[in-house]
Amino acid sequence: GKKTRMHFDNGYGISVVSHTYSYGGKDGLYEIAVLDSNDDITYDTSVTNDVIGYLTEEEVTEIMKQIQQL
Repeated sequence: GKKTRMHFDNGYGISVVSHTYSYGGKDGLYEIAVLDSNDDITYDTSVTNDVIGYLTEEEVTEIMKQIQQL
């Protein structure tokens, strides 16, 4: 599978995964989670209140832009 994490200047970050057990991984799609400054998943942002699955690479890029603007 694939897994990466990225952090932004605003203190938030993103976790992106694609594997057999991730949402959409069996179809080659991605699942993301928003991370807080402690590298923990946060469920309290305007981007989402949960993980988001079944995403294309383009959709992941768009969500990354939203997280950077928090």
